Formats: sequence, structure tokens, C-alpha cells
Amino acid sequence: MSTGPRLARTRSFTRRGDRMPPRHHAAYDRLSPRYVVQVPPDGDAGVTTVDPAYRLDREREFGRLAPLVVEIGSGSGDALRHGAAERPDWDFLALEVWRPGIAQTMARMGEDPLPNIRFVEVDAGQALGTLLGPGEVHEVWTFFPDPWPKNRHHKRRLVAPPFADAVHRVLAPGGLWRLATDWADYADHMRGVLDADDRFELVSTERAPLRPVTRFERKGIAAGRSITDLAYQRLG
Repeated sequence: MSTGPRLARTRSFTRRGDRMPPRHHAAYDRLSPRYVVQVPPDGDAGVTTVDPAYRLDREREFGRLAPLVVEIGSGSGDALRHGAAERPDWDFLALEVWRPGIAQTMARMGEDPLPNIRFVEVDAGQALGTLLGPGEVHEVWTFFPDPWPKNRHHKRRLVAPPFADAVHRVLAPGGLWRLATDWADYADHMRGVLDADDRFELVSTERAPLRPVTRFERKGIAAGRSITDLAYQRLG
């Protein structure tokens, strides 16, 4: 039996290569049993999918029930690690399809273990709507998603009404969806989607308190792009 809405399978990410340096391979092999949650795929739909009947058991995976932050696409883990270190009383779940990014994050965590982090190797666009129960999430982070800048690719953008449905479902009332992008066109797109959705209200355009300045962000600024931060609150 399905436990939530299934999203149409429109890929919002590019599956980059899984090549990584030996140190990251070693970190993944050593630490993934502790930090990576194994989930059943959705039949033959692919290894980055989740069976819609599967529900993550947060208490089993984290050993407690604490305010939960879900990061959509954690990349190399800068925001994830910073947030988990600053808020040890919160739990952080990264939905990340790029294994080298997970491995790089864990290599850094090997030097500074963070027990309040877990990863699921999935396409968040497909998985978020069913992986967690209604109202389980304190904050959703979507920092620098792929902008898909070409007009013909805009349909692949993650921030779209179907994904907003999934975010609304998992956010607790009053919970926040924090977004950031260095593409002005995508910022306008995000606001267009969420300003038109009366289930959300824009409450801040300031940098998210737990979002550090990353190398990726500095590159965008160096290329002449400005950073837009948005925080929308789930109403009701």
C-alpha cells in the first residue's frame, strides 16, 4: 500500500560519474554502513528510486526522535556538516543521488564524526513524497539545485508544483522550506511557483542561519551571479 503521493518521474538531476579518489572510496566503504540508509528501490524503476510503500523509521536510524532537517541534494556536504555540528540536537537527512559527494562528505566526517547525519542515495524528486510521513520534517533545504538554464529544460527544474506538494506534505505546520540559488532566472521561477501556492508564505530573503558560504557559492559570485535566499513557511 502506498504511504503518500508518487511524483511523476521527471529527472531533475544529471547523474554525474561515480569516479572518486581512493581516499573517498575508503571513507565510503568504511562509513556507509553507519551513515547510509539502505532503502528498497521502486521495482525496476532504477536504483535511485524508493519503493513507495517504504517508510523511513527515524527512531531506528537516528536512535531518537528529534527535529529533522531534510537537505535535497547535499553535494559535497558543506551545509549538511555545518548544520549538524551547530545543531547536535537536530537530525539531518540528506537525499543525495551523487555518491562521490556522499563519499567526500563522509571523508570529512571521518575526522569529525557527526552522529546526527544520515544519507539516502535517491532521486529526491521521486522519493520525498513517500519516504517520510506527513508533518515529520522541521525544515527542508534546497540549496543551489540544478538551474537547468535552457528554456527547453525548465520542465526538469526540481522546484515545481508537484515537488511543492511533496514538501508541503512532509513539513510540519510552521516548518520552513529554505532555498538558495545563484541563477536569477531560477530565483524568479522559485518565487513564481511558491508565491502562487497559498499553502506557503515567504518569511525571509536573508541567508539561512545554518548555510555557510561554500566554494560553489564563491564561484558563482566570481562569475558575476548574485545569490538569492528564500525561506517559505508552511501554513496551517
